[in-house]
Amino acid sequence: MLLSAIETAKHMIQTLTGTIALVLYSVSGLLLARRLFHDRTKPEKTSGLNKLQIISIGLMAVVFHAITLYNTLFVAGGLNLGFFNALSLITWLIALLVLLAALSNPVESLGVFLLPLASIAISLELIFPSTFMLPGIQALELKLHIIMSVLAYSLLSIAAVQSVLLAVQDKHLRNKRPGGFIRALPPLQTMETLLFQLIGLGLAMLTLSLISGGVYLEDMFAQHLVHKTILSMTAWVVFAVLLWGRWKFGWRGRIAIRWTLSGFFVLLLAYIGSKWVVEIMLGR
Repeated sequence: MLLSAIETAKHMIQTLTGTIALVLYSVSGLLLARRLFHDRTKPEKTSGLNKLQIISIGLMAVVFHAITLYNTLFVAGGLNLGFFNALSLITWLIALLVLLAALSNPVESLGVFLLPLASIAISLELIFPSTFMLPGIQALELKLHIIMSVLAYSLLSIAAVQSVLLAVQDKHLRNKRPGGFIRALPPLQTMETLLFQLIGLGLAMLTLSLISGGVYLEDMFAQHLVHKTILSMTAWVVFAVLLWGRWKFGWRGRIAIRWTLSGFFVLLLAYIGSKWVVEIMLGR
């Protein structure tokens, strides 16, 4: 009876904090969109809350999201990394990284596209509870491998969105139509610099993830891991070649965008695609 009451209370807290996070993410995303698409020819006072205030709302959403994740990830049997829980964890980390980076870098425009994803992930987590247990006795090294994998995917996801914005900005400038929200974005060179910084950090974490997997997993090429391993290695090669091309030949613009999106697509198949197939389609 007591256990049932505790579980009910835990579920109520999870629903409440998740709903609050969802609303705050939506509000901060809308405010960032209004700021991004705001006509810069109008007086600044019409643009509403300033950047720091909007980011603060987003960070409040991150805090409530973290509370929700705590209740869904850390359960009696160990760590629950079910599909929708893992998706929520990734979007939480993406939101946290973007908002913290926006405090000192001009990357708040990424929040317009990434914060709504966190809202969607929370909704799915609450509506479709999923279970994929990692027992509490699992080695610390394996948990560190998972953390590095999630961090790598999060950083390279942000880089993918950055590359899409860069592509839109490049197209407008080539067509000599720099109006609209394009004027609210940082200069093209700054956008490219941010993109390669994100890719560099993401590749470093992906490298550590692959190394730790090779050292601590019993068999990275076991039947249930082989697709993820091969796709992750392929993505590593794509991003490594891109950084080499940037250093050696000065790759930028459309070349950089194509390589970034190609690498992200492969990584998407490795992390989300393989997990979807194993847990949702095959029910393992």
